[in-house]
Amino acid sequence: MVKNQTRKDITADILIVGGGLNGLPLAIALADAGLDVVVLERESLKDTTVETFDGRVSAIAHASRNLFRSIGVWDHVAEKEPMLDIRITDGPSKLFLHYDHRQLGDEPFGHMVENRHLRVALQARAAELDNLTLLAPVEYDEIDRQSDGVQVRLKDGRQISTRLLVAADGRGSPIREMAGIGKVGWSYTQNGIVCTVKHEYPHQGVAQERFLNPGPFAILPMTGNRSSLVWTESTETAKKIMALDPEEFQAAMARRFGTYLGKLEVVGPRWSYPLALHQADSYVAERLALVGDAAHGMHPIAGQGLNLGLRDVAALAEVIIDAARLGLDPGSPSVLEKYQRWRRFDSLTLLAITDGLNRLFTTDLEPVRLARDVGMAAVNKMPGLKGFFMEHARGTVGVLPRLLEGKPL
Repeated sequence: MVKNQTRKDITADILIVGGGLNGLPLAIALADAGLDVVVLERESLKDTTVETFDGRVSAIAHASRNLFRSIGVWDHVAEKEPMLDIRITDGPSKLFLHYDHRQLGDEPFGHMVENRHLRVALQARAAELDNLTLLAPVEYDEIDRQSDGVQVRLKDGRQISTRLLVAADGRGSPIREMAGIGKVGWSYTQNGIVCTVKHEYPHQGVAQERFLNPGPFAILPMTGNRSSLVWTESTETAKKIMALDPEEFQAAMARRFGTYLGKLEVVGPRWSYPLALHQADSYVAERLALVGDAAHGMHPIAGQGLNLGLRDVAALAEVIIDAARLGLDPGSPSVLEKYQRWRRFDSLTLLAITDGLNRLFTTDLEPVRLARDVGMAAVNKMPGLKGFFMEHARGTVGVLPRLLEGKPL
């Protein structure tokens, strides 16, 4: 349950705007390490009861699972389905790339978790921490960032004083715009169609990534003989597909899905969203840090969007807590610059990789198709290189923050 709040003004070490899948993990990590944290969320949060399935599902990589486990959230997650294998194919080609989790140990590559279960788990853990204040629904009127601190006035008249403001307020991030931080990016003229499919046969924990024209068709394992489908089409084609009646939509989906899992049935809602890439010009400003979609957005081709945001969360939590333990100001320029150096290059690298993959696999030129098919087959036979790509899928490549290694702050 969300803790009740009085109408009094509030002072906090850290103020986070956005109580979603990036904002709440950061708040929990910081509060669990001893800081006083306030979270502002403009939407009315659901209580800690599971509402009706809304179709939204997230891929939680192995490293992100470590974070949730380290901050006491993972045990609260009611349902999660492990991804044991990943199979990558290119259209009709018989060549493929196969990742088997057993080549790296006993742990899966990650888990598929319905967003509703993740939200419930995060709220349950937040309610256990007396130094975490979650205000929802609430909106702010004015934000004043000065060299010595931040003052935020809420629409209900209350004022919050803090040393550091964190924007976890999404792709459109009003706080990023208010701070004058620009962004670069582009549209892919593609849309992602998302739905959940119930099937006759078990998926055995295998995730499928099929590269079709004009984009990837991902089948991701969920609990109870279900799979989450992320289906990329051109924007115009996606509009036509979304306009189909349920029977026609299912037929179009089944033609691409295939028969390997038996009879298929679309369950729950379906929706479509435009695909685009963006990168903030800076992840920090005076007394301000950006995390998650406020800082970057990427193509879903590798299913790493949320995981990229959770890497921000883990890195920012670590630099803040390390500074606080030394008696330093967590909102100082030196602390924020350390966060930016750690995260911005890593994010830019992953955005470039996913952008390049999307462009490579949406090219139908025969020499390019042949080269990528031969390349996949070659990687499949090279244990060292294949192992590197598998570690990428697990989110365990690079200099990792402690939380992503499963260590406490």
